[in-house]
Amino acid sequence: MRVAFSGTHRSGKSALIGELAGLLPEYATVDEPYYLLEEEGYETAERPSVEDFEAQLARSLVSLEEGGTKVLFDRCPADILAYLQTHQDGAGFDADEWLERVVPAMRTLDLIVFVPVEDPDRIPVPAHEDRELRLAVHEAIEDTLLEDRYGFEVEVLRVQGDVQSRAQQVLRRINR
Repeated sequence: MRVAFSGTHRSGKSALIGELAGLLPEYATVDEPYYLLEEEGYETAERPSVEDFEAQLARSLVSLEEGGTKVLFDRCPADILAYLQTHQDGAGFDADEWLERVVPAMRTLDLIVFVPVEDPDRIPVPAHEDRELRLAVHEAIEDTLLEDRYGFEVEVLRVQGDVQSRAQQVLRRINR
């Protein structure tokens, strides 16, 4: 299966992928586009611009194109679209220009695991973190995936609980 993990920052995606990587050694893991770009020498501003997020969106598409058949992807294009929608300069972003590439790429996924923000938070959120932005991105991802805003037509599994509980929910879905 090709599985993407989606959610706002500090929701527990990476911890969940780490847990599953140990339980599914036959699966490759693909880091999130931000870190892949950083490894490739791309320099992002401290507060990423619309152009920085567009670079992440393009890198996310490449990751999906290059990925194999048993892959756990940290983030997918839906995440990046949500960050662009909620960006302070997001009015300048035209999603329609990207959707002809994003929709078919998203349809190559077998499952998207939505890792929501929970109350109380599962991941410590530092005081300097922009909590309003974090929740706005969470809501945008939730709307995009659960309401299938762009017609991705990909199964979405919303997980809950601690990392072990979340991992078991994903395993049950993968193994059915």
